Amino acid sequence: MHIVPYSGHDCDAIVDLITTIQIREFGVATSAEKQPDLRDIPGFYQQGAGNFWLAFEGGELAGTIALKDVGDGVCALRKMFVKKEFRGGERGVAGALMRTLLDWARERGVREIYLGTVDVYHAAHRFYEKSGFTEVARATVPDSVPLMDVDVKYYRYRF
Repeated sequence: MHIVPYSGHDCDAIVDLITTIQIREFGVATSAEKQPDLRDIPGFYQQGAGNFWLAFEGGELAGTIALKDVGDGVCALRKMFVKKEFRGGERGVAGALMRTLLDWARERGVREIYLGTVDVYHAAHRFYEKSGFTEVARATVPDSVPLMDVDVKYYRYRF
């Protein structure tokens, strides 16, 4: 497996991986159209301390993770998705994506990372908690952090 920053990769493959997991697998009420950031990854994510990474396993897109710089040492973790067949600790895809993001953020002086997630991603909640994120109330998430309408749980990571 190798992880690389987004650099002109196929946006259709990225959109397909993410929306397939969101909509088909978990029944989340969203669409590709509600996520225009996926069609402008450099403009939306690759600014300041932000970036967008892709995990490939044998040439196949296995997962994604993004960091959105919202200013003042604060970032948002977004678009963390791993294809079903690449999930689990033994595969290590999610862990490698998270380590890549946290190392990048630490090197750039990020103080806090926030994320919003939906209720049905139970395994993801456990993964975030094992990775050092703590659940916080919605009211504590800075207004600058972009969230989705479907988000109901919120987490923070402090360096």
